[in-house]
Amino acid sequence: MLQYLVIIAALVALFACLSYIRSMFRGEARPNRVSWLMWSIAPMIGTAAALSDGVRWAVLPVFMAGFSPLLIFIFSFVTKKAYWKLEPFDYVCGLFSALALILWGVTKEPNIAIAFSIASDGFAAVPTITKSWRHPESEAGLPYLSGIFGAFTSFLAITTWTFSSYAFPIYLALANMVILFSIYRKRLMPESFKGK
Repeated sequence: MLQYLVIIAALVALFACLSYIRSMFRGEARPNRVSWLMWSIAPMIGTAAALSDGVRWAVLPVFMAGFSPLLIFIFSFVTKKAYWKLEPFDYVCGLFSALALILWGVTKEPNIAIAFSIASDGFAAVPTITKSWRHPESEAGLPYLSGIFGAFTSFLAITTWTFSSYAFPIYLALANMVILFSIYRKRLMPESFKGK
């Protein structure tokens, strides 16, 4: 039964991804390509590491956390309305993200691979968190909301609580919550941001 919930979460993630892509074509969402590219790589590594450590259904949301950003990254080149100008800070975060992936390649240990994947994904998130905080109108919240939902379905599908089964879903839930808060903070707390 819980596996079906994970499949539903994967479908929700795909729907949210397609909705975000539609927002890109309308000029409403302008993804940071560094974040979305690195977000596509790190979860795929986390998926491979979790599968090699015996995790099954609980890893599907992690896989979708990589597949959806890959689609968004690819489509960001299809429409000029989706362009977000990258700055040196974005490239530095991307470099640290790539470095964490290289360190994973040196170790090959599943738990260390997952830790480096989380670090890589976290460095990739910093440019989008910064962009969402400064320019919340440049982001659409649905993919991040579905990311939270997907992470929580992972918890329901876990049969053996090990670092490899819960680490990435916990990270995904927290990272998506931070980005979602950055996008909607002025709407959630309008009194705090009057005149800003």
